[in-house]
Amino acid sequence: MLDIRDAAGACIVIGGGLAGLTTALALAPQPVILFNKAPLGYEASSALAQGGVAASIGFDDDVSLHLADTLEAGDGLCDETVAKRILAAAPAAIEELIRLGAPFDRDDEGKLLLGLEAAHSRRRIVHAGGDSSGREIMRVLSQLARETPSITVIERIAARRLIVEDNAVTGVLANTHCGPVLFACDRVVIATGGIGGLYQYGTNPAGSFGQGLALAAKAGAIMADLEFVQFHPTALDGKSFPLKLISETVRGEGAILVDETGDRFMADVQGAELAPRDVVARAVWRHMAAGHRVFLDARDAVGDDFPRRFPAITGFCREAGIDPATQPIPIRPAAHYHMGGIAVDLAGRTSVEGLWACGEAACTGLHGANRLASNSLLEAAVCGRFVAESISAKGSTPRRKPAVVATPLVGSDPAPVRAILSSAAGVLRDAEGLADAARALHPLALAEEATSDAAVVGLMIVIAALRREESRGAHARTDFPGKARAAQRSTLRFDDALEAARELAPELVA
Repeated sequence: MLDIRDAAGACIVIGGGLAGLTTALALAPQPVILFNKAPLGYEASSALAQGGVAASIGFDDDVSLHLADTLEAGDGLCDETVAKRILAAAPAAIEELIRLGAPFDRDDEGKLLLGLEAAHSRRRIVHAGGDSSGREIMRVLSQLARETPSITVIERIAARRLIVEDNAVTGVLANTHCGPVLFACDRVVIATGGIGGLYQYGTNPAGSFGQGLALAAKAGAIMADLEFVQFHPTALDGKSFPLKLISETVRGEGAILVDETGDRFMADVQGAELAPRDVVARAVWRHMAAGHRVFLDARDAVGDDFPRRFPAITGFCREAGIDPATQPIPIRPAAHYHMGGIAVDLAGRTSVEGLWACGEAACTGLHGANRLASNSLLEAAVCGRFVAESISAKGSTPRRKPAVVATPLVGSDPAPVRAILSSAAGVLRDAEGLADAARALHPLALAEEATSDAAVVGLMIVIAALRREESRGAHARTDFPGKARAAQRSTLRFDDALEAARELAPELVA
């Protein structure tokens, strides 16, 4: 028998990363029910973030410079109005994180230390614990959430379906250790993070495979810019899943990319190792495809100071048998961040009434075709507050109780999708591979089995990538290497993706 719980008056926040925690804390003292698949503070991409939070707080910096760098990295696809507002809110977001207890690194005079990362024209990355920024921020906010009386944290729970009637949310169906539960509610925030778990090589937790995107897509929400998947060029090349990330900050401090012969193969590329991530990732990918191994060499730039500067990276390198102070680090590109997601406005509102989204699961238009480093934690912190303000202003809307859903709930298994998506929608794509992937993913997306939700997201990504017949930012088509004259963002609904797949293979039936 289905357990039905009345959550009227409360806002359900799905996801306990930085975006979800920021939203929940900013809503206090309004009641919030916070869902997290794992124990709070664990298995969130936010906790893995090494670089930090970008903000124009340096003496030589301002919002216009931060905006210019963001627009340049976004390759013509950023929403400039949105970007300007989010970046303008960055200094206040840093102050708020400090007020909440974030232990950002400071110099001997007590001033915030600012790091440099690729494609930034100024030092503007605020970090904590050297290369442990996400972990330190998450540790503080997770504890605050547990201590806040208005926030009810439910761990080891997986939202499986949104109940929507007349394009308005009326409930959330979830799997718990006690069985399926239907939460009757009228306000839901999706803050479930990214999609790196859909790829064979990724830096996100294995459970980050776009669950929130599947929830919203099946509820009829409009998605945006799904084809833009950022591959971080320097993940530790090993057997772990996810792959460990070698922060861009290491290159910011002078580390270089070399192959097994010692050749610095990016020396003649504009920006060299500090070129935008898509440029570096493609260069590394092509060099590996030509039969080379690629390494990040910090021996001359950082040397013996590496363990002090990058303690977390030092730890997992040593676990892999590498001393980064004296040896080059083997690296490879890995799926890292999704610029696309659920289409939202600046308040985080989706096309479904009563549904908001923020963080990596949302697509605000800030990142365009290629995210600027450390703008991700910034967006989560800023937009989490924007969402809370929007929800507070709207208030609760009494609606009829959701219809009881008889659909059996199954677990989630993205494994069958990984090989398909990695081959077709990786660093380089082409029409033939994308079309084959769409045909393979279509039946999986409709199967209502463990792989269904992952296949829904994968299918929508490949259809969006197939439709974009150009190369822009993180989306690179070998059959369309040039850039279209006009930059246009893309939108897609799940039904449209299914229809597109059927057109590719008429034998497919709904």
